[in-house]
Amino acid sequence: MRVKLTDIAGIIRSKNSGPYELTMDIMFKTREWYERVRDAGAINEDVVCRLYRITPDKIINIVHFEPANAIKITIVRPICSGNLGETDVYGAQQHAPLLGLEMDV
Repeated sequence: MRVKLTDIAGIIRSKNSGPYELTMDIMFKTREWYERVRDAGAINEDVVCRLYRITPDKIINIVHFEPANAIKITIVRPICSGNLGETDVYGAQQHAPLLGLEMDV
């Protein structure tokens, strides 16, 4: 079944994980959706690299956090928070690539 992440996740957000890292949180509406996405491996290194146009070495972690029905993705910030040329000091806009994600689960 093909689904849009925005249809099955209640929260999709991003934030700083320190000045050199960004974290994206995906919290699913139900345990069933979380388990389907997790079991299908639908959010993985290849997907994150494609969405964020990064190489695998820029992915710090992809964590499945079952108590919250959530997947947490942490990547290296392309530009340090607050540095010249950086446009999102708090990392609050960096979840946008996830909003268009469609996947088979």
